[in-house]
Amino acid sequence: MAASYSDVADKQLDEIGASENIDLCNGLITVCEWILDDPGLAQEQSSVIPTGSGIVFRFPVPGFNPYKVFWTSAGPSVEVVFPHP
Repeated sequence: MAASYSDVADKQLDEIGASENIDLCNGLITVCEWILDDPGLAQEQSSVIPTGSGIVFRFPVPGFNPYKVFWTSAGPSVEVVFPHP
């Protein structure tokens, strides 16, 4: 399986990209690309959330607290992005 974005994450990133907050959009894209390019290092530096469907990783977007990128190692795949404590 190739690195990917879920339909939900793709839609969220499109909506944020269409907003006037270009810096947030760029920060999110930078984190997403890093996760997809180096999932091993990203996994080491992410928080782990156990779910009924398996492990989901959470990584903060530097400078844009409380935004986080939620992703899985299968692929890897960016699942969702949103403000989260």
